[in-house]
Amino acid sequence: MTTTDPMTTDPMATAPIRILVADDQRDIRIGFRMILDAQPDMRTVGEAADGATTIDLARRLRPDVVLADIRMPEPDGLEVTRVLAGPDAAEPTKVLVVTTFDLDEYVYAALANGACGFLLKRSGPALLTEAVRAAMAGDALISPSVTVRLLRHLTPRSSSDRPDRTQPLTDREAEVARLVAEGRTNAEIGTALFITSGTAKTHVANIQRKLGVRNRVGIAAWAWRNNQTQQ
Repeated sequence: MTTTDPMTTDPMATAPIRILVADDQRDIRIGFRMILDAQPDMRTVGEAADGATTIDLARRLRPDVVLADIRMPEPDGLEVTRVLAGPDAAEPTKVLVVTTFDLDEYVYAALANGACGFLLKRSGPALLTEAVRAAMAGDALISPSVTVRLLRHLTPRSSSDRPDRTQPLTDREAEVARLVAEGRTNAEIGTALFITSGTAKTHVANIQRKLGVRNRVGIAAWAWRNNQTQQ
């Protein structure tokens, strides 16, 4: 177990996102810490190698976001998520599940238990930091490959039984929505459409507003329901 006192910051500056990293593999914790602490708006405030320590540190350190592996010594990451972020949590904490395993039952359980995201460890640094920022913004980010598979199984390809009350999308917004449904990150969308990742992010925000959805998963679900993705 390792804890770190939060860094004193300029009161006029925005406080960094405080993160607790929980994984039973020390090298994974070190790697995540290096990635997160390299970001100007993030600070790792603690580490844990098992579920019990994770819950204890989360309650004592009160981090903004907890990164939780699934296969930790008891309780596992799914139970940690339920305790810290589930409907019965007195003071819910944002929990981002990060795991090697993308089994469907893990995804469903994590999201049902209140997780604000589900990432595969192979997703890379950019998606990890994007997921942390999304969690802080009240959004949810799921690894692209997992998102696509979930939508294939869970979202009907017909919208005939549900009236469309959304605002129409521009051609460019429809392109962005299609790429979101394919699991692309903002950077990848920017590359595909020859725009900056910042512009892609703005398009995503506008699409969420027009469709009345809270996150990228909602955009992807809309795209699948309305046959906006490749068969």
